[in-house]
Amino acid sequence: MFENLSERLEKSFKLLKGEGKISEINVAETLKDVRRALLDADVSYKVAKEFCDNVKEKAIGANVLTAVKPQQMMVKIVHDELAEFMGSEARDINYKGHPGIVMVAGLNGSGKTTFCGKLALYLKKKGVKVMLAACDTFRPAAIEQLKTLAEQIGVPVFTLEGEKDPVKVAKAAISQAGQQGYTTVIVDTAGRLSVDQELMDEIRALDAAVKPTESLFVVDAMTGQDAVASALAFNEAIDYDGVVMTKLDGDTRGGAALSIKAVTGKPIKFVSTGEKMEALEIFYPERIADRILGMGDVVSLVEKAQEAVDEQEMRATRKKLAKNQYNLNDFYNQIQQVRKMGDIKDLAAMIPGMGKAVKDVDIDNDTAFKGIEAIYYSMTLYEREHPEAINGSRRRRIAAGSGTSLEEVNKLLKQFEGSRKMMKMAVDGSLASKLKSFRH
Repeated sequence: MFENLSERLEKSFKLLKGEGKISEINVAETLKDVRRALLDADVSYKVAKEFCDNVKEKAIGANVLTAVKPQQMMVKIVHDELAEFMGSEARDINYKGHPGIVMVAGLNGSGKTTFCGKLALYLKKKGVKVMLAACDTFRPAAIEQLKTLAEQIGVPVFTLEGEKDPVKVAKAAISQAGQQGYTTVIVDTAGRLSVDQELMDEIRALDAAVKPTESLFVVDAMTGQDAVASALAFNEAIDYDGVVMTKLDGDTRGGAALSIKAVTGKPIKFVSTGEKMEALEIFYPERIADRILGMGDVVSLVEKAQEAVDEQEMRATRKKLAKNQYNLNDFYNQIQQVRKMGDIKDLAAMIPGMGKAVKDVDIDNDTAFKGIEAIYYSMTLYEREHPEAINGSRRRRIAAGSGTSLEEVNKLLKQFEGSRKMMKMAVDGSLASKLKSFRH
């Protein structure tokens, strides 16, 4: 996400390196390069120009002229302006009501139906009793797709077999949800391949009939400026409350994310960053600005870790560590928890300074863990529980059984030992004191 833009902006800031102060001349040179970077990222010319004008006005202010490091000051100004252009702060959705109704609109292929499933899972995790309503009667496969997604996440989906009028389906779904105590209904609407009059008439009729507590427009980030054009058209039709950007994990330049709020005035509320149902994130402009400028996103990383880690299991692990009983089973379980957090490359990019390091590294989640799993399952139950018993001959047998090398087995066991030592230090409090003494 935003990799190319990040690189281009980094090069732009280098124009200020070594400068004693920020002046109108060197700011103009830097911003000329920044504007090119934004245009290459598919940001509209009007938005790119407005952005650079705002940055220039702030950069040549009196308080900036005295900056010791102009390059760092420029990064901060661009960071704040990026966050401002994308909406300043995260906005939640209004899903509460009797029942609350969230209407989801968008073009075909934007990931609208998949987002409905992801949103249902997101709300379910918050303790919301949610129902999906299959109101896309235009695309034959849409209802089956929604049913499949609903089954995966354990959420009911309302359908009216043979009914072609989406308004009737939506009204029947809302009525049933109210009777059965569901607090939120997510309405999946029809899309087309492009904006047309029939689509706009249908979405207006649905909006008027169900009076949603929240209406969301789903847009494919990979469509660039076309995304902004369709966002404007849908906004004129239903005056939606927010935007959802999908496929931000794909080969996208990210310009739509920077343009859409500035052009439509509507906040981006969610971003979808993968195919898995859990791959949905609240859109935090500040954090996205951090990522664009290569500053990482530690807060999101910690939140992902908190979601993935089982607290009960962590307490059990602490007890084992205290009794020196931490073994390969515990180590393997922790690896599985890391795996649940998402794509390794995306996680690494959230660590400050790591984004550039992993950019050209081909990391596949499945293959990355295959060798570890093969080695683990080649061990006997006794070996997993008593890793100290794994001598040279056992290591050779494990390597042969897992289809890996002796070197890979040794590497895994070394990682296990390192993990055990670090966790033991953390549990007995010595990690904090060691870090403190290291800093001094």
